[in-house]
Amino acid sequence: MKKWLVPLLIIGAIVLGFFLLFAGVYNKAVDKQEQARQSWADVESAYQRRNDLIPSLVNTVKGAADFERSTLTEVIEARSKATSINVDAENMTQEQMQQFQQAQSQVSSALSRLLVTVERYPELKATQNFQQLQSQLEGTENRINVARNRYNEWVTDYNKYIRQFPNNMITGIYGFDRMPVYEADQGAETAPQVEFDF
Repeated sequence: MKKWLVPLLIIGAIVLGFFLLFAGVYNKAVDKQEQARQSWADVESAYQRRNDLIPSLVNTVKGAADFERSTLTEVIEARSKATSINVDAENMTQEQMQQFQQAQSQVSSALSRLLVTVERYPELKATQNFQQLQSQLEGTENRINVARNRYNEWVTDYNKYIRQFPNNMITGIYGFDRMPVYEADQGAETAPQVEFDF
C-alpha cells in the first residue's frame, strides 16, 4: 500500500466522523424542535376549541336565562382578546408566552364566573344543551392541560438536548435557541375559593 494513502484514509475517516457527528446532532435538534413546535400547535388547537365553544355556551345561557349581562360581556371580551394574541412557534419569546398565558387565564376566569352564575338558575343547568356544553368545556379544559403538559415535555427535551455537551457547540453554530416552557399562572399554587353570594 502506498505511504500517502494511509494518512489520507485517516484524514478522510476523521472528516467523515465529524460530518456524521454534526449531521446527527443537527438532524436530531431539528427533529426535537419540530416536535416541540407541533406540540405548541396542539396547545393552540385546544385553546381554539374552547374559544369555538364559548359562543355556543353564551347563546345557550342567553336563551335560557336573563341575568347579569356583565358576566356574559366579560366572557365575550376575554375570548376576543385571547383569539387576538398569536404566538409564532418559530420565534416564540418568553414575553409572548406570558401574554398568551394571561389572555387564556382571563378566559378561564370569565368562564368560571359564568358557570358559578349559572348555579343560580337550576332550570338552565337541567337543559340538555347546557349539560352537553358544560361537558364539552370540561373535556376541552382537560385537553388543554394535556396539550400544555406535552408541550412542556417536548420543549424540555429539546432544550436539554441543545444545551448538552458537545451538542451545544454544534447547535450554537446553527442558531438553535431555547424555547420557553408554559408556566403556571402566578398564584396557581393556591386553591381558588368558590363562593355563592346570592
